[in-house]
Amino acid sequence: MRLTTLALTAAVRERALELGFDRVAIAAGAPPMHGEAFERWLAAGYAGDMEYLARTRADRLDPERLLPGLRSIVAVALIYRPSVEEAASARIARYARGSDYHDVMRPRLQTLARFIDEAGGEGTRSRPAVDTSAVLERDLAAAAGLGWIGRNTNLIAPDLGSYFFIGIVLTTAELEPSGEQPDRCGTCRACLDACPTQAFTEAYVLDARRCISYLTIEHRGTIDEELRPQLGEWLFGCDVCQEVCPWNSKSPATREAAFAPRPAPTVTDVLELDEDSYRAMFRGTALTRAKRSGLRRNAALVLGNAGDRSARSALEAASNDADETVASAACWALEKLQSPRESL
Repeated sequence: MRLTTLALTAAVRERALELGFDRVAIAAGAPPMHGEAFERWLAAGYAGDMEYLARTRADRLDPERLLPGLRSIVAVALIYRPSVEEAASARIARYARGSDYHDVMRPRLQTLARFIDEAGGEGTRSRPAVDTSAVLERDLAAAAGLGWIGRNTNLIAPDLGSYFFIGIVLTTAELEPSGEQPDRCGTCRACLDACPTQAFTEAYVLDARRCISYLTIEHRGTIDEELRPQLGEWLFGCDVCQEVCPWNSKSPATREAAFAPRPAPTVTDVLELDEDSYRAMFRGTALTRAKRSGLRRNAALVLGNAGDRSARSALEAASNDADETVASAACWALEKLQSPRESL
């Protein structure tokens, strides 16, 4: 039996919350609001090495290419902020401290999509999307009213802050839109001023090539020497622009057990990882995105920035590594560890 639009919308919301999502919002099926800004961002080269963004540009600018007959977009939020902030030698972005969010989000989105298909009646088709699909999730979620796009380019919700994952379900079902939320950033510049690498060219515009998250996760190869000191002690990702955001001062902790932080390795342990130990240590986490080479490169830079002289022998070994990216980072770190007397 086909439900009415309002009844179907209520049922979809209820099912999304039953599946463990913290918020749900709905938009009419339409191209993303900031499509032209996205094209300007690509043209400026701000995507860095993320060539897949330009390659899938057409799909991202028109979600109906992914689901012909698109009528509605369901956006959900799943909080990942840990309930306890544990001290660790390796600084890892909060979203990556537990299990890989793809493994948590994807099955639930698939279940929600199947529910919509069944409740929507014959001919209804739905397609789930996490951030591996060619959609502009943040834009679509903002259009649905899940939050607004902040000056730091993160989606912010007034009662959630920004420590949450976004999931999308495209559907041919007709659902009642929730309505957009207003931008509540005002004149606040906390995120722009706090960025260690000045990665924001202006409010709402991020040059990924200078972003610590991009450099430690997506970027392959060596990192420019100018930026290495600004990476500080971030091994994977960066939360600075979220940590200073007033909307996160009272953001809630996750209810999801899978996002509980796993034991963090020492930075020296990461530098010394062989392929088998790398796979064993980071299996099932988002840290595999950086690859073993990227994590070891990051570890060397962190040890140099931290001035950790106890890591000298590990860095000396890594300076002769067959991986030139790791060797270069280790050599740089060793130079940082030299005292003025030793450098004469």
